[in-house]
Amino acid sequence: MKTVNVGICGLGTVGSGVVNVMQRNIAAITSRANCGLAITHVGARRDNPNCDVSDIKVSRDVFAVVKDPNVDIVVELIGGYEPAKQLVMQAIANGKHVVTANKALIAVHGNEIFAAAESRGVTVTFEAAVAGGIPIIKAIREGLSANSIEWLAGIINGTGNFILTEMRDKGREFADVLADAQRLGYAEADPTFDVEGIDAAHKLVILASLAFGMPLNFEACFTQGIADLSPQDVIFAGELGYSIKHLGIARRAEHGVELRVHPTLIPQRRLIANVDGVMNAVLVKGDAVGPTLYYGPGAGSEPTASAIVADVIDTARMLDVDRDCRVPHLAFSPDAVRPLPILPIEQISSAYYLRLTAVDKPGVLSQITQILSDAGISIEAVSQKEAQHEPDSSQSGQMVPIVLITDITVESNLRAAVGRIESLSSITDSVTFIRVESLT
Repeated sequence: MKTVNVGICGLGTVGSGVVNVMQRNIAAITSRANCGLAITHVGARRDNPNCDVSDIKVSRDVFAVVKDPNVDIVVELIGGYEPAKQLVMQAIANGKHVVTANKALIAVHGNEIFAAAESRGVTVTFEAAVAGGIPIIKAIREGLSANSIEWLAGIINGTGNFILTEMRDKGREFADVLADAQRLGYAEADPTFDVEGIDAAHKLVILASLAFGMPLNFEACFTQGIADLSPQDVIFAGELGYSIKHLGIARRAEHGVELRVHPTLIPQRRLIANVDGVMNAVLVKGDAVGPTLYYGPGAGSEPTASAIVADVIDTARMLDVDRDCRVPHLAFSPDAVRPLPILPIEQISSAYYLRLTAVDKPGVLSQITQILSDAGISIEAVSQKEAQHEPDSSQSGQMVPIVLITDITVESNLRAAVGRIESLSSITDSVTFIRVESLT
């Protein structure tokens, strides 16, 4: 039996998990790969006490791994854009196959990386780049390959989902929960990528390319975070039968593709609405199979290592396979990948949750509904909450929150109507609006 040598670049949380999983399950892994698999070289600036590399060659320069002529597969786990990109491109140039968990690298530079791999006759696999241990890449690229994918929606950032779960269950403010998430290790010291939706956007762009056969286009993804969400909205949404989740949504539309990350109201009866804490879930709708849901841990040492080692096994199986018989990087053959127009957020269609604060006097609600009617927007539900007992200093009388759910409309129409509502003298502050998706 031949032996395939694996080099690992990066020995942090995930790198140590890869070492541990491969060492613990080597018998099963070898049987599944139909060849010997061995970690022969690790590149890391420092040792990690959580794994044993005493029998493995260790270099402090990660580039020593890609230069090692005995290494067949390079596992890139250093993250970020650089030097990760340089490392991956050098590995490809040296004729080595690459496994990576780096969603930012793939989302932003994947087109260039895949083209280089195609020309060199090697593969780049990236299952762990999206949703950690959930095999969602393989599901879309292979398991659902008979389908025309209509849309997908995912909770693909565990930090944001943990924050929203705490806000819903305990009525806590965003800033307080974020501090807890950082203390527990769910959020980085700089949480921007998580709470502003950038991390989710990286992942959504990858899923959309696999689903629709289009090049990666991170810059075109609309991204909105969760920092401005109020516990009030989480509570009101629950009273109306909805949960608020930070979703990544990709959908085929008549004139292009919707590609967007933002807070979303989902009916509580949907399974994905009940995915809580740091867990991830992706819902995919195919024309033949219908909706399918993939659930599991989206991060962590060994869940992520599970996906990485699966990629190593797949790569080892395919080493001697003709390149034309390999599964394409983006699910479709390279000459079939075509740019598709990405719709600006103003052109997407959705239902909407609106919350506004109005002077508690007759006629205000009728003014609001008339503005919406003039814009061709129907109202599905309306709720007037208990009046606030402290009068606004610039208004006479008490203030009352009003919550509405609209029917599906084009966002540009909704925004125009919101502008007119905000101009009413009886309305204080800005109108909060959140998109609503039924996911059917």
